[in-house]
Amino acid sequence: MDAKPTALWRRLPARVPFGAVKIALVIERFAPGAGGVETVGWHLAQGLAAREVQVTVLCHRCETAPPPNLEVRTVPTPSFWQPLRVLTFSRRTAEVVRSGFDVVHTLARTRHADVFRAGGGSHAAYMEQVYRSPRTRAFLSPRHRVLLRIEEAVFRDPHAIIQCNARGSAAEIQRRYGVSESRLVTIYNGVDTERFHPERRRSNREEARAALGLEGAAALFAGGGFHRKGLDRAIEGFARAAPDNATLLVAGGDEPAAYRRLALRLGVEDRVRFLGRRSDIERLHAASDLFVLPTRYDPFSNACLEAMASGLPVATTRTNGAAELIQHDRNGLILDGNFEPAFALLGARDRLEAMGAGARASAEQHSWARHTDEVLELYRRIRG
Repeated sequence: MDAKPTALWRRLPARVPFGAVKIALVIERFAPGAGGVETVGWHLAQGLAAREVQVTVLCHRCETAPPPNLEVRTVPTPSFWQPLRVLTFSRRTAEVVRSGFDVVHTLARTRHADVFRAGGGSHAAYMEQVYRSPRTRAFLSPRHRVLLRIEEAVFRDPHAIIQCNARGSAAEIQRRYGVSESRLVTIYNGVDTERFHPERRRSNREEARAALGLEGAAALFAGGGFHRKGLDRAIEGFARAAPDNATLLVAGGDEPAAYRRLALRLGVEDRVRFLGRRSDIERLHAASDLFVLPTRYDPFSNACLEAMASGLPVATTRTNGAAELIQHDRNGLILDGNFEPAFALLGARDRLEAMGAGARASAEQHSWARHTDEVLELYRRIRG
């Protein structure tokens, strides 16, 4: 299937009055910056409220003070054992939305919604890519079985619109579950083009590099789930092809012990820097010359789009939905498992700068305002 945007996605004015239509936005955690889906939920809720849409956020946990024009309702849900939490949240939000809302849009794994945002793509595809064999213990875990059961129920519900954040995810869901093309829509994630900006990167570069003690070129890897995101591939490519004075910066909260051992075995332990979880990712952009994400499965990496907005060229894989925004060798690189060509670029500053300018130009087309406009047009389609 070619899930290209249709006339549905025509550009709308900055403010689109939507009358008295009431929207329920369902998300487990309402917490800006806590993760990919949380970032999307926060910006979408803010954008809809700014356009005078009546939005009620239904969540398991609220970790921020909502703006005055946005209602947030907490749905009591157990905080222990994820399978029970997911099932309970799905059931209780279904009870809340039975009346009083014109459109129900879920960003969580819940049923009984008009729009289901498949931000994680197909969980079945994720399992196959990351765990490979269905005989592994992961396929038998209650957590994964619950998620797969909800996914199948939603995708086979003929009344649910499936919102995907990349064409590849839409095609995968259609192949696997037979979802009709009319139920699949693609809306790319947005990015804060002011927070992530080449000028901020330039102005902070010297200070950021000095704080990290950098002398040569630097590549940045950032993401949670080091195995799925391909950190092993990054370290291997770095060891084989990066200039001798280059550094690989690694940001993320995972346990790094196995990857430290890999760097030691490959003789680059002193040039691979593990920085832990960071909330100031834009400062790491300032210190870096290239962003690398050799991910095994990623429906759409927000981290890649943020790096592009900062003017960093991005090297990633075809299994990352964000690769749909990359033109190979113009604003980044699309590679398979071998990332040597990416790290070899660290010695070619002119090429990096030209590709970085192209990356910024591409990111500017994907602001949160545009994302909100496209979601609003989807609501219009549902309302007829």
